[in-house]
Amino acid sequence: MSIIVKIDKSRFPNLSRGSFEDREYHFKGGIVGQRVEIKVRGKKSKKAKLLNIIERSDIEIESQCPHSEKCGGCSYQTLSYEEELKYKKELIENLFKENGIEREMEIIPSPVHKNYRNKMEYTFGDEYKGGPLSLGLHVKNRFHEIINTTDCKIVDEDFNTIRAEVRTYFEDLGEAQYNRKRHEGFLRHLLIRKATKTGEIMILLSTSSQSQLDEEAFIKFLLGLDLKGQIVSIYHVKNDALSDAIVPEEIKLIYGKDHIEEEVLGLRFKISPFSFFQTNTKSAEVLYKMAREKIDAKDKLVFDLYSGTGTITQVLAESAKKVIGVEIVEEAVEAARENAKLNGIDNVEFIASDVLKVLDDLDKNPDLIVLDPPREGINPKAIDKIIDFDPEKFLYISCNPVTLVRDLGVFKERGYEIEELEIVDQFPKTSHAEVITLLGKIK
Repeated sequence: MSIIVKIDKSRFPNLSRGSFEDREYHFKGGIVGQRVEIKVRGKKSKKAKLLNIIERSDIEIESQCPHSEKCGGCSYQTLSYEEELKYKKELIENLFKENGIEREMEIIPSPVHKNYRNKMEYTFGDEYKGGPLSLGLHVKNRFHEIINTTDCKIVDEDFNTIRAEVRTYFEDLGEAQYNRKRHEGFLRHLLIRKATKTGEIMILLSTSSQSQLDEEAFIKFLLGLDLKGQIVSIYHVKNDALSDAIVPEEIKLIYGKDHIEEEVLGLRFKISPFSFFQTNTKSAEVLYKMAREKIDAKDKLVFDLYSGTGTITQVLAESAKKVIGVEIVEEAVEAARENAKLNGIDNVEFIASDVLKVLDDLDKNPDLIVLDPPREGINPKAIDKIIDFDPEKFLYISCNPVTLVRDLGVFKERGYEIEELEIVDQFPKTSHAEVITLLGKIK
């Protein structure tokens, strides 16, 4: 059954509520003030699925993106950037308020809110069943349909060129996309990374093993593209896994070097195909600069838990006595060690392990602990052990405010209070945001 409701409330991240005949329905997507058509999941269910936007909200403007009606990549293309910041800020403040934290927050805008993404993972498919080859992002609420994002507004301009040319290249060859239902076909994904400061570009093509890639011809084609940046690394991944993800069952570097180099706050970083690196380089600089300013690491021992490729570890190492980074992804740890050598930093140590497993072996007494966990937040089994280290301060950087507020409740119970809290708009036009929180012992 489909009904029309007006969205009267939204919750972070981009979850909406609308009423019909004295019954509330909850669904993903939408903006407060919109009248929308939703499909109710069952007679007694309050859960629904957003189908169509019938009438726009008063706070919306004409979208600058030609794909915003169909593409599932962005949430706020119909908001001005100023309105988007206000909207996100209110959603996050309400989330904290619902969890007993009433606090006025500042939201730090991204230095750029167009063409900012330095990484994109595209999927091969078709826009409709039996249609021509497409390469782009998933259509909203339609897992098996892929839209050609010809003029995406949040990616680097070179990405739009590469995406379009690669799609045409394989269409001309007559290669078929991988069908995720039948598990037949050749073309699966295209991953592009570009370093904002150096302009170096990495391309990774993921295919099944059901056909052959003419590697020399593909390399020649890519290197002949008219781009602002320079392609320095090309990979081919063979992937026959059933999941709709790039699984490097067989990975081969077919051109150039095995990484690209980026620069953040004067430090150089090697980025490999699957290493974590913030997708908005210029905003990441703002975030890391804030992290450095919020904690006085001078001559102190710092733990950087969930350290990724060691970006924050090295930023803090410039003044700290020593920084120990812990990260579960071995490739990221190897990259972090290489990056430290590249920057001539010798007062860092990186441990490749699950944070939960390594805590008992860290017998040192840190002065400060930095936490930058994945979206699911800190492992509930690990959080008490982390607090047991009893440092002066914690700096918690979160890409998911929902799990952050959950974890902050534990810190409060254990004697830590919020000293500073700010939102950093790391992901413009999407429903996501980064929150940085400084915690100190309750006086």
